Amino acid sequence: MVLETVTTLLAGAVFGLALAAPPGPMNAVIAEESVVYGWRAGFTAGLGAMTADVAFFLLSVAGVVAVVDRVPLLRAGMVGAGGLLMLYFAYGAARDVTATLAPEETSGRSAGFRKALVLALTNPYQVVFWLTVGVGLLQPGTVDVLGETPYVGDALAGLLVVRTGSPALLVGLFGGIVVWIVGFPALLVAGTRRVGRATPVVTGVSAVVLAGFGVAFLWDATRLLL
Repeated sequence: MVLETVTTLLAGAVFGLALAAPPGPMNAVIAEESVVYGWRAGFTAGLGAMTADVAFFLLSVAGVVAVVDRVPLLRAGMVGAGGLLMLYFAYGAARDVTATLAPEETSGRSAGFRKALVLALTNPYQVVFWLTVGVGLLQPGTVDVLGETPYVGDALAGLLVVRTGSPALLVGLFGGIVVWIVGFPALLVAGTRRVGRATPVVTGVSAVVLAGFGVAFLWDATRLLL
């Protein structure tokens, strides 16, 4: 029983890391905050994204967020709002590129928690994940852990299949996310300290990623409305 629980916890942690690690708007915000304001700012940005995950999971269990999946107009509105926010934050990241070239100008206050939280709360795809896969983790059955990984799930399908229905799986999942939001900012900060010129590069990439996802979200919102 103990061995099974430990295995389930580890599988959940792998699941959480697989969900948190792929490039996307949340990691773009975490990266920007980390290199501009330091590890604490990057970590708190990650906490903002994880707070939204916890909220969505609880609302999914209660059946509240199912409304988003049933009302196309509401979903389109969330997608559009998320796209606009990403473009706005991309503009802010682009401005930070200039600020990072002049260290004396980077003494502002981090807003990473709020930025990541708002982006996550306006992401209907995150809602759908917790409405389907997330709630399913509490129901007896199986889940293809790596098969749910964004972008590369099809290639990893079948490599790690575990039984669901155990709270340990969810504990492990959020534990994996915590490992990522602690470790990712630390790696970025350590890297930029060793290579000073990396800070504007990371910030610039974050701006491009946010802008790309913003355009993609607005395109999806237009398609949903049409």
